[in-house]
Amino acid sequence: MSLYLMYGKYNPGSLQDISPERTEKAKDLVQENGGTIKAAYALLGDIDLLFVVSFASIKNVVKASVELGNLLGISFSTIPALTIDEFDKLF
Repeated sequence: MSLYLMYGKYNPGSLQDISPERTEKAKDLVQENGGTIKAAYALLGDIDLLFVVSFASIKNVVKASVELGNLLGISFSTIPALTIDEFDKLF
């Protein structure tokens, strides 16, 4: 499983639909695509949400990112993440 950071930005319409039920749907969607949410944060500033997720493949995370955008009305930027130890071993 690889680790990814998903940065989310609300659009004006998506703010009206915030609810615990929608959050559960998002969690289910990640699991349906073979992923696990390690952590999720609401942020202040240019980025509204941060999900730390793990997925078996880049295909799974791309599919989940697009589907989450459709479900939530939130645009996601998704990037791979390596631990410092993993990074050091590459070099």
